[in-house]
Formats: sequence, C-alpha cells, structure tokens
Amino acid sequence: MKLSFLRDRRGSTAIEYAVIASLLAVTVLAMMPIGGSLEETFQNAAAGLQK
Repeated sequence: MKLSFLRDRRGSTAIEYAVIASLLAVTVLAMMPIGGSLEETFQNAAAGLQK
C-alpha cells in the first residue's frame, strides 16, 4: 500500500503548476514598484529625443 502511494504521480503535475504560478505572481508583484521608475525613464528619454 505504501509503495503504490509513493509511485503515484497524478498530483505532482498540479503541484508543479501551482509552484510555477506562485513564482510568476511573486515576480510580477516584485516588479510593480520598478514599473513607475521605468516609465519615468522612458518618458525622459523620449523627451530628450524630441529636442
């Protein structure tokens, strides 16, 4: 009984997808504060190119 439980791989794919999704969510949340400063940088660069 114990060996069949250890060999069962049905739930591992769902767990792997959950881990990947959570890592993506953490990455997106970590990048949010950087977005404002990047926008400002690109706006300054665009203003410099228009001169």
